[in-house]
Order: sequence, then structure tokens, then C-alpha cells
Amino acid sequence: MPDGYDETAAFAVDSFRGKCEECFGLCCVAPSFSVSPDFAIDKAAGEPCPNVRRDHRCTIHDSLRARGFNGCVAYDCLGAGQKVAQVTFGGRSWREAPHTAEQMFQTFRVARQLQQLLFSLVGAMALPQSRPLRPDLAALRDEIDGVTRDSADAIVATDLPRYRRRVDGLLLRIAGELTRAGAGRAITRRGIDLSGVDLAGAYLRGADFTNANLGGTRLAGADLRDADLTNADLTNADLAGADLARADVTGADLRHSVRLTQSQLDAAVGDASTATADPLVRPAHW
Repeated sequence: MPDGYDETAAFAVDSFRGKCEECFGLCCVAPSFSVSPDFAIDKAAGEPCPNVRRDHRCTIHDSLRARGFNGCVAYDCLGAGQKVAQVTFGGRSWREAPHTAEQMFQTFRVARQLQQLLFSLVGAMALPQSRPLRPDLAALRDEIDGVTRDSADAIVATDLPRYRRRVDGLLLRIAGELTRAGAGRAITRRGIDLSGVDLAGAYLRGADFTNANLGGTRLAGADLRDADLTNADLTNADLAGADLARADVTGADLRHSVRLTQSQLDAAVGDASTATADPLVRPAHW
């Protein structure tokens, strides 16, 4: 860890690891999903998956991919499950107390998003460029963690957009430090979590996004020419805005990007120098 980084037991990497043995199968009940390449069935929010047992364990855990449940394999609650089960609801399951079920599921949905924000903050603190902002990062981290340990009513009532804006603001300030460190050339974001951040129209030419989390990041109109997106997670990343501003991936390396879809590729601007890999097809308009 970089010098001065505040690593405490409460925010060790292990605290973001889902512990199914301490949860009540909340990820198998609370979310909704529809038939798709990631899910073999439709399931409404709050409805137990037919594959979950009375003891909250999955009956097909060892064969999820083969049975068409890739989404379950990729899903990560980032520790929200055990936090809600053991801290918020004191270890009493929704099966034991059915009257708490809906509130527990709502709490889990919000708590997972709060855990994602915490994960982003803790990851940002490990970057050398974050040193000047570490007190602000730590303060916001502690504030959000406090919310996740509050009552169920308080968690459900959380103003998530406000917290996202505050987290995004700090992450963008760190991105500015990375830009200055690169002297206007390559911007190193190796492994950084920029999920959900608004980078529309940003100058990111030559950026190193190796292992970065760009899930849900707004990249419409961004200049990504010659960027390295090896192992970058592009789940639901927005590469084209409503005004048809398209991300420019000319010369970018997309061969090993994670969860890049054909529709995302079609929405971007590129050419023969953009590196892609099967099964994605270079759009005809490039």
C-alpha cells in the first residue's frame, strides 16, 4: 500500500467479499431478472429463485454457467448481503420473520449500491495520486459506511444520487491528478474504479484503463483514441449520447475488454486500427 494509506480492519479487502454463509440468499431473492444470455428464466424482485433452497443455498451452484445463469456467476454483492443480514436485521432471516422480507430486500438493494460506492472510495485511496484527497475520501467513506450500519428505514431512505455525485466528484479530481501526472500524454488508470462516473466528452487519448471498472460510466463523446482497455469492465458503459456524440475508439485496444457488446461497439466511432476480437464484428460504418 502507498505510504500514508489508511488500511483498517473495517475496510480490508475481505470486507467487500460476499459471505454467503452469513447471508440469507438475498442476491437470489431481492433482484429481478429476465430471460437473456445471462439468465435462463424470468424472476420478479422479491421472488425467491426456484433454485434456492430453504437454507438459502443454491441447488445448482456448481453448474450455473451450464444451466444459463452466467449473471449469477458474475454477480457480486460486495459484502452487502452479510451486512444487511447480520448488522441491519440482527441475523434473523426473512423466512424466520416473513413480515420483514420486503423491507430486507429493499434494504439490500440500496446497501449494495452503497457498498459499490465504498469500494470505489477505498480503491481510489490506494492510488498514489489520491494522497492530497485522502482525508476527503476517508471522511466520505466513513460517512457512507455509517449509513450502511444504520436502521433499515434509514438505509432505504438514503439519497443515493447525492452520494454518487459526491463520490464522482472526488474520483474526477483524482482523474485530474492522473492527467497532470501524464503531462497531457498517457493517463494511467490501471485498475481504477470509475463505475458510473460522467466522463462524457473527456480527453482520454492514450489512457491506460487496464483492469479498470468502467461499468455504467458515461463516455459519450469521449476521446478514447489509442486507449488501452485490456480487461476493462465496460458493463452498460454509455458510448453514445442522446445528441449522437459518440466515443472515439480509433486505435484503441478492445480485444480483451470485459462485457463489451456489439451495440456498444456500433455506437462508437473507430476504424481499421481499432483492435477487436471475436465474436464482435467491426461496424460497417467505421
